[in-house]
Amino acid sequence: MIALADRLVGPGAPCLLIAELGTSHQGDRARARELVDAAAESGADCIKFQLIHADEILHPLSGIVDLPTGKVALYEQFRSLEKAVGFYEDLKSYTESRGVLFLCSPFGLRSARELKSIGVKALKIASPELNHFALLEEVASYGLPLFVSTGVSTLGDIERALAMTGRQNIILMHCVTAYPAPESDYNLLVLSGLRSIFGVEVGVSDHSLDPVLVPVLAVASGACAVEKHFTLSRAGAGLDDPIALEPDQYRKMVGRVREAERSDPSAARAALEKDFGADRVRVVLGTGVKELAASEKANYTRTNRSIHAVKQIPRGARIGAGDVAVLRTEKTLRPGIGPEFLNLVVGAVARRAIPPGEGVEWADLI
Repeated sequence: MIALADRLVGPGAPCLLIAELGTSHQGDRARARELVDAAAESGADCIKFQLIHADEILHPLSGIVDLPTGKVALYEQFRSLEKAVGFYEDLKSYTESRGVLFLCSPFGLRSARELKSIGVKALKIASPELNHFALLEEVASYGLPLFVSTGVSTLGDIERALAMTGRQNIILMHCVTAYPAPESDYNLLVLSGLRSIFGVEVGVSDHSLDPVLVPVLAVASGACAVEKHFTLSRAGAGLDDPIALEPDQYRKMVGRVREAERSDPSAARAALEKDFGADRVRVVLGTGVKELAASEKANYTRTNRSIHAVKQIPRGARIGAGDVAVLRTEKTLRPGIGPEFLNLVVGAVARRAIPPGEGVEWADLI
């Protein structure tokens, strides 16, 4: 059982329902408060934000990324969403005044330290940061409960992340990193395997479109937390608004989850089979084997972190700490060496010129 402020999360406790606001607030304080109000009134137990500094996430040359809202110059979009830490301190205070837990994702050391400075009670590590080892070591030192998403990951990736964070106060959030994620990829039988293999609590971060099927089946399969994107309108300008739940849909999810909690898992599953069909439910449950989902395989090594050149590194130059960074690759750049080798890259000599933004490969080094 994990203590989050004044509530417990784990076996026997109500499922923690998280409304992920993402970028739906568009950096506007009034809109963010409106979203908080709507999520609280829709039954969310926890409201999640993202503290964004673009340079912690992507290189400026990352190019165009296909998102639910269309083709987006993601680095520039992130730059437009950067806010001073006071923006998040205000939202934390306002969220907590509504009786709801404030949760936020850092994407690097700067954002993690800013969140620590405003007294957050928990942190969320997004799937692409599962191998951002410096970030994991940093947040582990805070002693806070951590929600750790596992999209685009193997069992080995999860094991390495847990080795960095320890296994105390961890909730693994099973996730499929696709927008929207096909419900057929969710493989919810894997939840019991993750819990038994790693000895931690498990939840689900759901990017599928239906407000009921995956969330309720996740709870019936043992999830202690369920996260869904939340928006005022799917027609909004937030990056994830097209796949998010509107208030009426979120309320429907909350009602069905609470109803499922009052029954036993077999009864909850039977109710879903009645509504969606036994075959559809069986497909969502999957095999229980942890592997990359079909919809996210192409993202492996691209949405997660690797070592990239921050600027042009000439042939024969000794690589300094300021010449490289641990970044997401995305679509147009090449992936680099894994972040665990950063100490080997810094101080090495470039065998050939490394263009700005590109991943650093072993062939680049002497």
